[in-house]
Amino acid sequence: MEENDQSHHVISQLQALQKASRDLQLNPIFTKYVLISSIKTLLDLGNKAASFILDIDDKNLSNLLLLLNKIKTLLENLEKSQGYSLKSILRRKITSYQIIQAGYAIESEIQCYIDRVNVYKLVKALQQEDEEAKLNCLIEFEQRVAQGFDRNFQDLVLKADVFSIIERLLDEEATCLKTVKDQLAIVIVSLVEFNKNVFVGLVLMGKIIPSLVSMASVGSIRALRLLVRLIKSPLTDELLLNNQITKIMGFLSSEDLEIRVAAMDCLFEIAYFGRAETIKAMIDEGLIYKLVGFQRSNLGDNLINMNGESGEESNGECSEFVPKIEGIERNFPFASCVARFAVQIEVGENLEQSERKALKLEILDGVREACVSEAEAASIVAEVLWGSFLGVS
Repeated sequence: MEENDQSHHVISQLQALQKASRDLQLNPIFTKYVLISSIKTLLDLGNKAASFILDIDDKNLSNLLLLLNKIKTLLENLEKSQGYSLKSILRRKITSYQIIQAGYAIESEIQCYIDRVNVYKLVKALQQEDEEAKLNCLIEFEQRVAQGFDRNFQDLVLKADVFSIIERLLDEEATCLKTVKDQLAIVIVSLVEFNKNVFVGLVLMGKIIPSLVSMASVGSIRALRLLVRLIKSPLTDELLLNNQITKIMGFLSSEDLEIRVAAMDCLFEIAYFGRAETIKAMIDEGLIYKLVGFQRSNLGDNLINMNGESGEESNGECSEFVPKIEGIERNFPFASCVARFAVQIEVGENLEQSERKALKLEILDGVREACVSEAEAASIVAEVLWGSFLGVS
């Protein structure tokens, strides 16, 4: 515990120093006295931090001390610089520029050290039994990844084998809490967003996708949907090849409403990015029958029935592709779901026009077979045709 407190104190001191270096960089190099004030603030914090920096054998912190000494020397030169000759003015501007560049370097060295400490802490936590520590470290790590691409940070993550550790913990045989596994799924999505060139391949080649499907939680299905949006057709092809589409379809029969909605949204995302073979597999698995059933339920009231009075229009708006009415998705998650699926196909990325037409005909045939009355079939068919029109207009 004492070691953790000391580490936290060190990080806090370094973060204060890092903030001072950022403030320094925001100063215009043409404002000498404002710049000097920021430099002195930075150096004061540097002097306070120097005592514990000397006790830590670390390359980044050693470089930090050198940079602080460099800024101190440059500050002395800046204060001695007087006069308004062209030579004096240019010397001050060059010195100011060198100071600000040193500020950038200080921020970078501190970030490298903090990242290394936090990644080491994450790896250690993931290999232990403390679930709360795992969750806290994962949240902190995800927030760092969300800051955007950083080559040094990426190298650190790869060298620490963080991705492989996460992959093992996502496995269905791992005994992590559900909340921890859901956070692991979020981290995977963040890593793919961080750098697709590196992490997409790791996702497709490993066990991440089967593990997310096997988890069968709202969080894992939502993460899968986001991965489909990021990776697009390569992932939809993998889902079809490995028979994962059937498993996702199975979630539509869950007793948990949130899982059913998350699965439907995921399938809609797959329809948007998938090839004709993938979409046809979804239809052959009975997706249209399921969607018609959802739309018929009390959670699927079409927008034409929003007042709860059969046959009365509430706002004259019939589906998701027109401006949304607040609360519709929350209270009626299956509203016009057949038409919404058809629109995903109509505007999707990987279909030829002939494939769109063929799939739409299959949807219409499926609607007629699944409906319990001609009136219901006519209503849903009209929505599908109208939605397809709006999707291409």
